Amino acid sequence: MSGTRASSNDRPAGAGGVKRGRLQQEAAATGSRVTVVLGAQWGDEGKGKVVDLLATDADIISRCQGGNNAGHTVVVDGREYDFHLLPSGIINTKAVSFIGNGVVVHLPGLFEEAEKNEKKGLKDWEKRLIISDRAHLVFDFHQAVDGLQEVQRQAQEGKKGRSHCHPCRFKNLAHQHRSMFPTLEVDVEGQLKKLKGFAERIRPMVRDGVYFMYEALHGTPKKILVEGANAALLDIDFGTYPFVTSSNCTVGGVCTGLGIPPQNIGEVYGVVKAYTTRVGIGAFPTEQINEIGDLLQSRGHEWGVTTGRKRRCGWLDLMILRYAHMVNGFTALALTKLDILDALDEIKVGISYKLNGKRIPYFPANQEVLQKVEVDYETLPGWKADTTGARKWEDLPPQAQNYIRFVENHVGVAVKWVGVGKSRDSMIQLF
Repeated sequence: MSGTRASSNDRPAGAGGVKRGRLQQEAAATGSRVTVVLGAQWGDEGKGKVVDLLATDADIISRCQGGNNAGHTVVVDGREYDFHLLPSGIINTKAVSFIGNGVVVHLPGLFEEAEKNEKKGLKDWEKRLIISDRAHLVFDFHQAVDGLQEVQRQAQEGKKGRSHCHPCRFKNLAHQHRSMFPTLEVDVEGQLKKLKGFAERIRPMVRDGVYFMYEALHGTPKKILVEGANAALLDIDFGTYPFVTSSNCTVGGVCTGLGIPPQNIGEVYGVVKAYTTRVGIGAFPTEQINEIGDLLQSRGHEWGVTTGRKRRCGWLDLMILRYAHMVNGFTALALTKLDILDALDEIKVGISYKLNGKRIPYFPANQEVLQKVEVDYETLPGWKADTTGARKWEDLPPQAQNYIRFVENHVGVAVKWVGVGKSRDSMIQLF
């Protein structure tokens, strides 16, 4: 026998399996890549509008994380739709909408949301919605438990600290929470009866989510859009803890929330307002508690879609945007609500932070430190012109164009869309 050893590719594919070369070829065929839309600030950036725009050409629109604490507003043909659990792309009657295993589903809220949007023109949504069988449920009593836990949460709770469950464990979970919180009242039988009614309606929509996504990625080529909920600074690991949500709102949540590998991530679009807003308490370095903040709040109609709470407002903070880009690797940006700045004589942009008089190159993880930073601003001239009628780059005033280029140059990511109004056609595409 020759002293030359046969390579594995020369071996016949018998009982031992398949040739290595073929395995390598199959491994290299990663399948379709998903397009991801993520919030780059503290939420409320206008992700729903960008998703709605891209969804017109998509085959599948997916939600990968979050719950009904997310809120997206979409305006189509003069009708304003509000979504919390349903993907914003559900409006597209030619696409499938998918709720992944990383989404926490409140069934009464889901059907209530659908019914409200049906009155506005949403039709046949149940026929094009698929829900992963690995998605968790929350029940009515979770809201009461959240309130009771609020005082304890920061000291006692783990980082995720939310007790979601599948229906079969409902009674045990209710008993557990009643033992922890004696004042909690739970109508177990009443809630189970209501849930059984929802179960009959939802059963045809439930599929194995991992297999669904695998087939979508590796079958007939499809355009798959992923709609992120919340935003980078609300991420459980990378956000301004403890004022965060209980999921990963950054790009990693796409993989864990849909059960897909990293090589199937394609374009990652970051959505950012032309200024900054935040709901609730917590550090906000560029906040303007003055007439500028009032003007932004009034012109931008800054009230939360989900909570109805007034949003705090301030100048655009590029330290936040650069940080979000570090974590997410944005391939392009959507800059929304540029028109809100139309009335300003001059516009400030936060470009860096100082701590104890020294410039720091990073976004602080510690909230106490973030409260102490001093913001360095660049002041740009305003354009004092109405941009709401602009539909192409050339329609924007030169000062508005300069503002957009300033953002691009400081972040190192191109702006692909500019929003100048509520409607779908008010998104100017630059390339």
